[in-house]
Amino acid sequence: MAGKGRRSAVRLTARGAVALALVATLAGYVLTAVLTVPYLVGATFVAASTLGVLLVNRRELLSLVVTPPLVFFCATLFVELGRAFGSVSIVQSLTLGLYTSLTRGAPWLFAGSAIVLGIAWRRGLRDNVRELREELKAGAEVPRPRQPFVPEPEGYFEPRVYGTPRGDD
Repeated sequence: MAGKGRRSAVRLTARGAVALALVATLAGYVLTAVLTVPYLVGATFVAASTLGVLLVNRRELLSLVVTPPLVFFCATLFVELGRAFGSVSIVQSLTLGLYTSLTRGAPWLFAGSAIVLGIAWRRGLRDNVRELREELKAGAEVPRPRQPFVPEPEGYFEPRVYGTPRGDD
């Protein structure tokens, strides 16, 4: 069956789509170092994020749309930590490397996030959001049973006096 109605037999969970984007972004960093193509990291990130949102199960779209910035940051942090360990000042090198890499990758990050959101919206993100609202609303409407006030046992915080009082003999 060819045409518009054809669906891919491959379906990913949200975790699988996130792992795909993370591994592809890390591979983009490796390829950038080998081939010295500056925009390869962003291109692989956008491609993997797009592929992930196209292959993810529809019921997991809501979980997936919030992860592209986190995936990009984690991949960048991992790479910059590796680079920083070879320097004299690890903290300074890590900070400068993160700043530079995240600044250079910001347009790709925004593009990837926007594409993921747009595709997810077309695939049914709106229904996922509606279902979440209904679940939250139903959970808020259920009255919680009131717990009766149970005083602490007598003498719990007070010293007990044992025995009988002595008389003045």
